[in-house]
Amino acid sequence: MRYGFLIDQNRCIGCHACTVACKEEHDIAVGVNRTWVKYIEKGRYPDTRRYFAVLRCNHCDDAPCIEICPTVALFRRPDGIVDFDHQRCIGCKSCMQACPYDALYIDPDRNTAAKCNFDASRVEMGYKPACEVVCPTQAILSGDLDDPDSTISKRIAMEKISVRKPEKGTKPKLFYTGVDGDLLNPTMMEPQTTHFWADKDPGEDFYALKMKNPDRPVPGAAREVYDVPHMTPWGKKIASYLWAKSISAGILLLSALLLNIGFEADAPLLHVISPVIALFFLGVTLAMLVLDLKKPGRFFFLLTKPNLKSWLTLGGYILMIYGVLAGIWLAQGLTQPAVSPLVFWPAALFAIASAGYSAFLFAQARGRDFWQSPLLFWHLLIQSISAGAALLMVIGSLELVTPFQFMSAQMFAWLGNALVVSLFAGLAMIFSDLFLTHGSEELRRSAELLIKGALCKQFWIFVILLGVIIPIVLMFWPSRSLIPNVTASLLVLVGLWVYENLWIKAGQSLPLS
Repeated sequence: MRYGFLIDQNRCIGCHACTVACKEEHDIAVGVNRTWVKYIEKGRYPDTRRYFAVLRCNHCDDAPCIEICPTVALFRRPDGIVDFDHQRCIGCKSCMQACPYDALYIDPDRNTAAKCNFDASRVEMGYKPACEVVCPTQAILSGDLDDPDSTISKRIAMEKISVRKPEKGTKPKLFYTGVDGDLLNPTMMEPQTTHFWADKDPGEDFYALKMKNPDRPVPGAAREVYDVPHMTPWGKKIASYLWAKSISAGILLLSALLLNIGFEADAPLLHVISPVIALFFLGVTLAMLVLDLKKPGRFFFLLTKPNLKSWLTLGGYILMIYGVLAGIWLAQGLTQPAVSPLVFWPAALFAIASAGYSAFLFAQARGRDFWQSPLLFWHLLIQSISAGAALLMVIGSLELVTPFQFMSAQMFAWLGNALVVSLFAGLAMIFSDLFLTHGSEELRRSAELLIKGALCKQFWIFVILLGVIIPIVLMFWPSRSLIPNVTASLLVLVGLWVYENLWIKAGQSLPLS
């Protein structure tokens, strides 16, 4: 048994009865919807026509929201309905990033994720979903897709049908008939700065609001005239999480390499100060993750109700193990003459894992094409080396303002070389992602926001110029003073945070519905 929907767009009149019935059935708050009707228009006055699209959860057979949910708050029932349990939800919003259809939202009353659940309680009692019952033109049809005698199965077999974003491989069970192709593809819409009855929020759609020359994909392209607000679930806290994690991982990774090379003269720094800094920024990392949750008090559900397929859960375990190893490193550094290789090599391994696991987490966010780069793991690792080297160099330069020397000249020079190499490598990674051929229109538009769109000034000034080019020039500056080097290091750290913030913004910039 697999329940699914068929929407007949030839019958839909855009009356919103399905939206109202759904809100009434589930007592849904103002400003969010489980099902909604989108309006588009085609043509030029006076020869115009309006089309309607009923949008909601697709109840996918391969639902990415289920895979990424860290606490199994989203699950597939035996009848194929993708349902949710608000009692398990921690409000991480990762399901909203994984869904290619913008079907999930945060319930403002419960602070947990919610979406269309096919009116599962009505289905269990043998009733039809409320939206289907109230539709005045019978444009909505539900039923068992596995039953060849059901009305929905017969119509799907006999009529030309469409699904939204089949290239995502989610196997959606929401089918459309009589639909115009661009109605289901937001990238085929002509960008608009307003809705039918309202202006767009300044943060709602960067591409439509800020592009100097909005794209017109084809002459007479469809215009979006009515839709729900576009949501950007992740913000500066997630950017700060990535930034702090890069520093924490990079510090111990480089410290392990330096210990192996033989910088024993810098033992106080490598044995004690490095793990202290790593633990501090690891604490910042975990704090940013917890503070970004809508239900921060449920963070422990990652341990008690884990989904071991979610990289949010696995990443939490990696960070915890990394923290334990950093703590053992610090304990040995305080009580023994040297840190054992049996400690610093496993710590280095988990530093790499801590830096890079986010690549797999963002890969599970299948709704965001911009985050699907195959280079992301290596880019995160390079960022951690840049961040770790920059902060260690800042510590090494403290002799300018204190009577203590924290680092030998040889180690300072080695870190400077590591920083320059990592900056060149990181620049190559950024340009590869932005300028090489893009596999989708969504990816191209997100990259364009950084190259020449709404985010370009911050990107070119703070990330490329101040965060990469000027630091490289300062590192090669012919001066015996430490000031150019420490200035370069501080600029690298600032540029890295700005890049993380812009990267998070650009990835969420385009509406998915």
